[in-house]
Amino acid sequence: MRCIRMKPISAIGISDNGRYFVDRQGSPIFWLGDTLWELFRCFTPETALPILRNRQAKGFNIILIMLTGVDHVHVNPELGKPFVNIRGDAPWVNGDPLNPDERYFQHIDTMIRLGEQTGQIFVVGIYHQWHRDLITLSKARPWARWIAERYRDVPNLIWSMYPRAEPDYVPVCRELAAGLQEGDQGTHLISVHPDPSVASSSFMHTEPWLAFNMIQTCIDYEQIYDTVTADYNRIPVKPVIMAEGGYEGVEFGRLQTAYEIRQQAYWTQFAGGYHVYGHNDAWINPERWQEWIDAPGAQDMQRFREIITAIDDWWDFVPDPCLIMAEASSEGQPTVAGRATDGRWILAYLSEPGTVTLRLTDAVSGSRYRVEVINPATGEKLPAMEYFPQVAHTVTTPVGWQDTLIYIEASP
Repeated sequence: MRCIRMKPISAIGISDNGRYFVDRQGSPIFWLGDTLWELFRCFTPETALPILRNRQAKGFNIILIMLTGVDHVHVNPELGKPFVNIRGDAPWVNGDPLNPDERYFQHIDTMIRLGEQTGQIFVVGIYHQWHRDLITLSKARPWARWIAERYRDVPNLIWSMYPRAEPDYVPVCRELAAGLQEGDQGTHLISVHPDPSVASSSFMHTEPWLAFNMIQTCIDYEQIYDTVTADYNRIPVKPVIMAEGGYEGVEFGRLQTAYEIRQQAYWTQFAGGYHVYGHNDAWINPERWQEWIDAPGAQDMQRFREIITAIDDWWDFVPDPCLIMAEASSEGQPTVAGRATDGRWILAYLSEPGTVTLRLTDAVSGSRYRVEVINPATGEKLPAMEYFPQVAHTVTTPVGWQDTLIYIEASP
């Protein structure tokens, strides 16, 4: 196994088949992200370190951050925060991206080193649509070149930008990408996170510098599986990131539960993508980090990672809804399925209590097969059962479970 589109300095690249991420040795990286948009702006190193260590312990290895933070005063006076960091430093002198404030970036230098120390890869947003009047078309390339040159030799970075998914934003994104590539000689991957829009693929997919697609569905949970599936099937093949869905906690006046947050992750995984978690208070009330750092949804993400990565060759997963012969559930939430390319195993996920019948013919190879039923909320596994080959296998959600994961593998 080897990687492509990856320079030696970078800690992350993309596999030959374009489906997943790899490290310097070409070994698969399981992307599990968290959104800490305000990490550079609202935290001291002393506070950031325990947060990053917590994320490391939970298996998060990707952190999404806005270089300047979010919701600035000049954008939304009611929700906004001063356009300065916790030390009182602004990113640019007099708001000019071509005149960076060294003190602001020294603070970022320290934070990036903490990320390296805790094994995190930072996805850093260098542009937001709110910057449109500051990072103009003429300033985009030199600004991007400057930041890329500064961090050219830092391994744990990915560059991102946050335009609207509209044709008017394409020229500035191209200039930013050109500046980034000039500044670091293509060392780091680049992506686009449209905000608020659904997918970067809708207007950027064929850009040669776009390493992978990012999706934002907000609390429109029903869009996740179909949107990730559409991006998974695009040509050229690129990895797909469900970068921003519903945030755990109270968002848009409604509590987004750990159960819903967990469903997002599994729907993304079963559509062939990779997931990013988020808690609403991480950017609305970052100073209350001790209240949200161990939220139930974050703990579910730890179990999610442990369950998926325990599967041999998890990166060999192929979405396959044809495995589902019949299903019945209480609320009509999707049941999803997939398999290894060579038929060594299949996976299915019941989003809610119900029953599913899975097609085994031509799906699981071997003289016998073994079935595990797993509770995603707790990690509990029912005793594994072994069966002789048959056309199909039916599983019903155990009493008291909200959702269910089914793992079927071929036995010798």
